[in-house]
Amino acid sequence: MINRSLIRIKTIQILYSYLLTRNEFKLEQAPNPEEASRDRQFAYSVYLDLIVLLFKLSSLPLGRGAGASLEPDPALIKNRVAKAMRSNPAIAEALAGRHDRLKIFDSSLIEIANTVKSSIVYAEYKRKRKLEMTDDINFWNTVFDTIIRKSKSVERALRHDESFTHVGFEQGMKMFLETLASFDDTRAAYIRAREDLDNSLSLAYSLYHALLMLPVHITHLQATRLEANRNKYVPSAEDLNPNMRFVDNLFVQALRDCKPLEEYIVENPEADPDSWRDSDLLFQGLLDKIMATDAYAEYMKTPAGDFATDANFWREMMRNVIVPSDELAEALETKSVYWNDDLDIMSTFVLKTIRRSYASGSADDDDDDSANAAQTAGKIELLPKFMNRQDEIFGSQLFDYVVNNRETYRSYIDRFIDTKQWDTERLAFMDIVIMMTAIAELLNFPSIPVPVTLNEYIEIANDYSTARSGQFIHGILSSVIKLFNDEGLMNKK
Repeated sequence: MINRSLIRIKTIQILYSYLLTRNEFKLEQAPNPEEASRDRQFAYSVYLDLIVLLFKLSSLPLGRGAGASLEPDPALIKNRVAKAMRSNPAIAEALAGRHDRLKIFDSSLIEIANTVKSSIVYAEYKRKRKLEMTDDINFWNTVFDTIIRKSKSVERALRHDESFTHVGFEQGMKMFLETLASFDDTRAAYIRAREDLDNSLSLAYSLYHALLMLPVHITHLQATRLEANRNKYVPSAEDLNPNMRFVDNLFVQALRDCKPLEEYIVENPEADPDSWRDSDLLFQGLLDKIMATDAYAEYMKTPAGDFATDANFWREMMRNVIVPSDELAEALETKSVYWNDDLDIMSTFVLKTIRRSYASGSADDDDDDSANAAQTAGKIELLPKFMNRQDEIFGSQLFDYVVNNRETYRSYIDRFIDTKQWDTERLAFMDIVIMMTAIAELLNFPSIPVPVTLNEYIEIANDYSTARSGQFIHGILSSVIKLFNDEGLMNKK
């Protein structure tokens, strides 16, 4: 079962990578008037004019008295490109000093809009029922590249500028289309990040299955060794009559007979350790370590036929030999960048699964819900990927809250940073991501108690950021929580 502690860690890891490289719009920089050619200066002016035209065609108001207004078009109102561009501070700043240019298309705006609305690209766009951001971007890209570029009305409006040149117009159009494409790249990066989050959680669940498969493969290796000993040229009495206690382990047999485990391995081959690189060395190393323990020697003396004894043996081997081993750490490193981080949490669920296979309401130091254990000894019940639907969507919700509100959340953080002691621009970025994620949880998940959120993210900071991060984050988040309480921003049950 993937719990919320692991979901928080993975969400922060993916957010860190995504936000570190995120570039929402590649806005063109204004040219230096003393160095740029006339064409280059006019191109930049056209570039900004086309952004204004996109806003106007989308019926997005530019401010009081900013020009002619169109009857809002339902299809274009739903298009998210103009609103996304308008929310970009760099674009707002670039347009702020151009009030004289905001009305440049007003006299021909209705004519331009009607041309767009009578086009095939508009008709096709309007027919689509489910529109993704990519559809919105492609629509405007096609409109400006095939309609606005050739529009006489647009050219007449721009010719009022005495600096007009055809070369400048084409350069400005190219710059505008590249800015649209850059947003598409950002959207694709967002989609990839969300997919990475989902994949990393799925991989954690695969690790859970892989750990359960290790006893099967280790036992099979020992059976192969014993069979090879029987077939020696001159076998000893022990070779011919080996102690089969380890090989005939009832818990391992139950794992072999577990249909859900078998089906998962078929659908997710990466969850089968036998498919890993150098798996034979992994199994050999773990088997040798197990056989060298006192627990193995004691187990081999016990009578056969007791499932609880067999299962508990593997529980102890998993906890004390397999999970801490260098062999497993090296194998996991080659398979997934996430698995060594996931090991501690997923191994606890493996131990719980083993315990539940033979326990029925008895207490255990590692299992606080053993009352829900399988009632029939010898039955392997795999834990679900998530405990409930709320846990399943928890990571994606956290991710989106941070991405969509990152400026607001960052402002809460900056408000309580002592600038005499800390340079806000030089704070560890991981600390910022951890705090923004914590704020997202505080504001948007009423059922999670404040102390739980605070403790979870301080612990993550201690494990994944700098030596001073836990204490620093505790101080900032405590101040933020007080602010939220004072202003009634948290709706906690």
